[in-house]
Amino acid sequence: MTFTEKYLAETKAIVERLPIERIEALASLLARTRSEGGRVFALGVGGSAANASHLTTDLRRIAGVEAYAPTDNVSELSARVNDDGWTSTFAGWLKVSRLRRGDLVFVLSVGGGDRDRNISPNLVAAIDYAREAGASVAGIVGRADGYTARMADVAVVIPTVNAQTVTPHSEAFQAVIWHLLVSHPLLKQAETKWESVKP
Repeated sequence: MTFTEKYLAETKAIVERLPIERIEALASLLARTRSEGGRVFALGVGGSAANASHLTTDLRRIAGVEAYAPTDNVSELSARVNDDGWTSTFAGWLKVSRLRRGDLVFVLSVGGGDRDRNISPNLVAAIDYAREAGASVAGIVGRADGYTARMADVAVVIPTVNAQTVTPHSEAFQAVIWHLLVSHPLLKQAETKWESVKP
């Protein structure tokens, strides 16, 4: 079996094991956030930061959800890292954004943060702050033992089928799931361009 065949077989196995009830619960949480006038703050680092940016675009454009990603403003992000340190970057940004009850902090991450091992401590601090502010927390992550999966109101954990490919599958399936969500009847409000164009 080639690497390509193996990787795609893993992808198929993940699709067959996705937690459908958790994805439906996440769609409901997003719909409730929108209907109650809440905002979505998408957090991610590395590849997940790029995914957070794309997620916010799709939530705003397709689902009519007010959404933001702090990593879209590199000037503020780098100033916070430089002046205050990495750990407080997202929590500080959420404070200035007046995070409140009814809002949703949406974490995209491979591991979801780990305080004890000092992995993505900025995600851990942001989740703690969200809890203090009374906001909801959701996530799409690749590890069930990370902070996001343990602390979120709704967490979709991408099944692990090969411990050597957790990162690429986690980040790829973040995109699969958020595209599913913005296409979900509970959320979709606007047509996407190519689906609306007559052949």
